[in-house]
Amino acid sequence: MIYELRIYECVPGRLPDLNNRFDTITLKLWEKHGIKQAGFWTTIIGDSNQTLYYMLAWNSLAERERKWNAFGVDPEWLAARAKTEEVGPIVANVKNVILGPTPYSSVQ
Repeated sequence: MIYELRIYECVPGRLPDLNNRFDTITLKLWEKHGIKQAGFWTTIIGDSNQTLYYMLAWNSLAERERKWNAFGVDPEWLAARAKTEEVGPIVANVKNVILGPTPYSSVQ
């Protein structure tokens, strides 16, 4: 397995909107595309309380490319994203890294 860590820095005050979009829209579409989440987190103590962290689990980079690209052009996703951003963008910046577990990691 490989893991993708994605960090979404929200426009100030829009984290509740991002959480709602994942909860009510995005996760259902990921299920449709076979995208597996490994968890979501927000900051309790740290630099920003307007940041969402999440991880996706992939069997390979090829699987990631195929499924992520299909999700990215899904008309249902594009329409839902546009609707949730009618009053302006939710996310100001996205960072992501692809991680591979070490041999001694409890998560493989």
